[in-house]
Order: sequence, then structure tokens, then C-alpha cells
Amino acid sequence: MKILGIIPARGGSKGIPGKNIRMLNGKPLIHYAAWAAFESGLVDRLILTTDSVEIAGVGKTLGIEVPFIRPAELAQDDTPMFPVIDHVVQFVEREGWMPDVIILLQPTAPLRQPKHIQDAVNILIATKCDSVASVVEVPQHYAPDFVLKLEDGKLKPFLESGLKTRRQDVRPAYSRDGSIYAFWRNVFIQKRSIYGDDCRPLLISHDESCNLDTMEDWREVERKINNQTHSQEKSYE
Repeated sequence: MKILGIIPARGGSKGIPGKNIRMLNGKPLIHYAAWAAFESGLVDRLILTTDSVEIAGVGKTLGIEVPFIRPAELAQDDTPMFPVIDHVVQFVEREGWMPDVIILLQPTAPLRQPKHIQDAVNILIATKCDSVASVVEVPQHYAPDFVLKLEDGKLKPFLESGLKTRRQDVRPAYSRDGSIYAFWRNVFIQKRSIYGDDCRPLLISHDESCNLDTMEDWREVERKINNQTHSQEKSYE
């Protein structure tokens, strides 16, 4: 079974300038996605798709394949992820290499661990589902059963089923955390989706989950990394 890893790293980040190659605890952000992929021992090819020559250069020093510069039309603020992945898949298949499984590793989840990639692939194979997405459990006080909305200045239950008032009645809810999306190549092509019809969860702990949108997020993640004991000293040059 051949597994293709894809790291999307567009230039021109506005929330955190130079985000994808900004130094996080002494390493460029994209290092963490590459480290997890290499250490998992499962990814046969790891490709960086970027529109930035600078990001491409950093990616190469980390041992990531950078076989092209992403076309500008696929690097806009509103560009969906599907055509970006499809561009990579079409490229490798024109070379005569067809993956069975695709793993999407967004750089903005640097707390991702190699075991998460291994677990996602194991779920994909064991259940024969279409895809696996990493999720975190929503804190109970933020669960949809407790959420309100404003209508004409009045508080109303967000769900049509009404507002739950007892903690015991609140149903578990989950949010995608963006660490990992694993899916079959055939599902991606046939369904034109990274989810398909049967998407299974990979539950990630809050300590291993993050999303970098602001400098406050960045400082919090840096603090978490400083407190972690996992080894990331291996060079992939």
C-alpha cells in the first residue's frame, strides 16, 4: 500500500506573518508536519505544495519533496482544499506513481504526533471507511445543547430541539482539529471529497491539539512544545 503525504503551505499569511516558515521553538513551522510524517514510518512520499519560493526552499532543507510551485490560481485566500490536493495527486500520477491512501497534514497543527498518523491509517484499514479525521471533544459548557443565539436581540436555543439545562442531558460533541485527514485515493477521486460518505473519528486530546491563527495561539503552542518531552532532534536533510 502506497501512502502520499501532503503538506499545504501557502505564502502570504495575514494573521501570523510568514507563519509556515516562522520559527517555532527554534524550528520552522513546517518542520513539525514533516517530522511527524517521517517518524510515522508510513508515508512513502511527502510533498509540499506551496506558491512561495521561500517556503519551497525551507521545505527542501527538511527533506520534503517540492516538485513544483503551486499555481497562483490555487493559492488564493478563498481557494478550497480539494483542488489543491487534486493538483498534487494529478502531478504524481502523471509521473506514473499512484497512491492508495492520502494523508493531509496542515502545518498549523504542530502538536501532531507520529502515532496520530499511524492510528488514522490503522482506522482507515481496519474499518474500511472512506476517511478518518482528527477531532477533539468540545468542552461540555460549549456543547451545542448549551449554545444560544440572538434573534431580534433575544436569546434563543441554537438547536431547534431546545436548550438543555441539566449537565447530565448534554450530548458529547466533537470539533475537527485539523491535525490529520486520511482518505483513500479512490474515494477522493470518485466522491470529489476528502470525507466520502463514511468518515470515522480519530480522537485527539486537547493537550495534543491546536490551531495557529493568532500570535496568542502561537505563544500558547510554543509553551506547550517547551513542556513536551518528545524527541525532534533527528535531521531530515
